[in-house]
Amino acid sequence: MVKTFDKIIKVTQEDLDDLNHVNNVRYVQWIQDIAKEHWQEKASKEIIEKSIWVVKSHFIEYKKAAVINDIITVKTYIKSSKGALSIRIVEMFDNKSNELLLKSKTEWVLLDAITYKPIRISEEIIAVFK
Repeated sequence: MVKTFDKIIKVTQEDLDDLNHVNNVRYVQWIQDIAKEHWQEKASKEIIEKSIWVVKSHFIEYKKAAVINDIITVKTYIKSSKGALSIRIVEMFDNKSNELLLKSKTEWVLLDAITYKPIRISEEIIAVFK
């Protein structure tokens, strides 16, 4: 079983689009936010100062719309890491029904914080997410 990093979000008026559903851009923001929060909570200050993550690609599959006042559980985990590339999964669930609202796969590339050149994901960094 994969260990996830979780958070709860309550949908507000500011999250909605013209159809009164959560805006696609907001979902992308939440995907990026939980990835950053997971990294900052688990990694040491030293590791964080030496490296930075950038997005190579996002794949998002929308399953069901969320609306005002919905409570969403957001879960994330690292599926795999190789070289400088890490695959992160984010899933969002409706708290009431436990239905999957969204599943995303993001390819993140690890860069040196000074040179901005890709660097290999070390065993120390892999261990951060286990």
